[in-house]
Amino acid sequence: MEALTENDLKRYNRQIIMPGFGEAGQRKLKNSKVFVAGAGGLGSPVSVYLAVAGIGHIKMVDHDVIELSNLNRQILHWDMNIGKKKAESAHEKLSKINPDIDIEAIYKTISADNVDELVGNADVIVDAMDNFPTRYILNDSAIKKKIPFVHGAIWGMEGRATTIIPGKTACLRCIFPEAPKPEVFPVFGAAPGLIGCLQVIEVIKYLSGIGNLLTNKLLIFDGLTSEISQMYLQRNANCKYCGHL
Repeated sequence: MEALTENDLKRYNRQIIMPGFGEAGQRKLKNSKVFVAGAGGLGSPVSVYLAVAGIGHIKMVDHDVIELSNLNRQILHWDMNIGKKKAESAHEKLSKINPDIDIEAIYKTISADNVDELVGNADVIVDAMDNFPTRYILNDSAIKKKIPFVHGAIWGMEGRATTIIPGKTACLRCIFPEAPKPEVFPVFGAAPGLIGCLQVIEVIKYLSGIGNLLTNKLLIFDGLTSEISQMYLQRNANCKYCGHL
């Protein structure tokens, strides 16, 4: 395991002093690999806060190009980046936010044919997508590789998050057996900001071994009422995707 440097100890001091975390927790983050699917509304805060937390290797995959309509929520991308690949923009910003970590950004569409290769030997998959077909593909890869899958989604001022541990919790297909109809949905930028931060906290808790994860619980945030609730989930023993685990 790669050791912490003097620079690491200074940069991450305020999280190292967290009770139960310490230098051991920071070393775990430094030696971890996180796969982030999507560099948009959720992927922006997810990748930024993973980077500043000191995750040693962040791999992002996105197939889109930046448009003006993205900029109310996709904080990694700015006016000067319009027309540029989101993966390139993300790599440029994240490398400057924390030059001490390894950033890999790939311009590619995630598919059932390439997902396992793209995820590689990642320790965690973070779902920062905006469609269920791709989320299901990521879920299936997480099950195959038996690695955690941190799901997040938003709609308007609402959002939800859960952490899936293959073989121990309900998988995404247990929770949502059918995908909702595709739509152009409303988004206020602060909603993916909040949900993305929750996803990062889940990743850090899992990698460092502190706290309690959102396992078999779906956290639901309603920005219109400022209420946060949790829905308890149950694994489907007959799920044809994860039931065999």
